Amino acid sequence: MRYTRYALVVLALLLGACDGATPEPVGGAQAAPRRSFSMHASPRSVPDLIFQNAQGDNVKLSAHRGKVVLLNVWATWCAPCREEMPTLDRLQAELGGPDFEVLALSVDHQGMQVVQKFYRDIGVKHLRAWIDPSPQTLDSLNVVGLPVTLLLDRDGRELGRLLGAAEWDSPEMVQFLREIIGRDRPQTVRLDADRGGR
Repeated sequence: MRYTRYALVVLALLLGACDGATPEPVGGAQAAPRRSFSMHASPRSVPDLIFQNAQGDNVKLSAHRGKVVLLNVWATWCAPCREEMPTLDRLQAELGGPDFEVLALSVDHQGMQVVQKFYRDIGVKHLRAWIDPSPQTLDSLNVVGLPVTLLLDRDGRELGRLLGAAEWDSPEMVQFLREIIGRDRPQTVRLDADRGGR
């Protein structure tokens, strides 16, 4: 079943799904930039994917909980994926930290070496390399074309997704993501020092 879904994804890409087009926002997406995320009316659960880091260690998606995650599923053979990668790298440089991370997850079957070579070739400096060469990611996330990007809240739930390439470091996109990060930031409790902690 998983290999059948992967074959359908490849067929969709060959037929032109991987053309960099993005859908119009729908539902509650009024706050999203035009031709950007299709936001969901309420957060949706996401499977706890298992993928590998550059050292070959297995990592779960849940290891990134506690921060807003931009999960970009891509491959080196997808032209729009390649074109948008520098903008994802610049977005990570600008917003990456304890509250936000761009998680660029490659689905290349040729392994981590092709991802690392591509990163070197285009000068990626801020993104970590992640890979799932199995059909698990495509199947679990119901991916029908690449690139696809999921916006996850701090609990790992999907707030919305974008099919196709985007200019991730555009002022509109950065502002939109800043608003999501700020809205999703945990509330902190301040003690009143003047009251002696009472």
